[in-house]
Amino acid sequence: MIEAIQFKLNGESVKLRADGERMLLWVLRTDLGLTGTKYGCGEEHCGACTVLVNGEAVLSCQAPVKEIAGKEVVTIEGLAKNSRHLHPLQKAFIEHDALQCGFCTPGMILKAHSLLLRNPLPNREQIIAGMERNLCRCGSYPRVVQAIEAAAREMKGVKK
Repeated sequence: MIEAIQFKLNGESVKLRADGERMLLWVLRTDLGLTGTKYGCGEEHCGACTVLVNGEAVLSCQAPVKEIAGKEVVTIEGLAKNSRHLHPLQKAFIEHDALQCGFCTPGMILKAHSLLLRNPLPNREQIIAGMERNLCRCGSYPRVVQAIEAAAREMKGVKK
């Protein structure tokens, strides 16, 4: 059923008419042209489709767009303040080579952001537990953990 749905996306108000049962992933990618959010498994197993909804990591492949109405959504495209100033997590992923093919990276970064909102200086075990459901086929997990540790320190102004 086609519905009028309004939400905030990367700081901007969005109004659209869509089937409320359609998954947020496809609305973002197809209707709104934001392709940073990736389709991985489509079954909530890999985390490639992770976005932030009101600051919480959400798997957009299983989130009907009607449930997003009135909420704030952040995709990887909206995480940085602008194209010249990457978010500390984005910088840390680059500096620590925490990406190889890059397919899982947007979901990893957004999941890490959600983790750092809840726990600004997590230890290694908390990072591993917090990132558990985001898969990387390239196996860059140790560098992902290092990147999150570095970004957390930068965001809190802590020296190594």
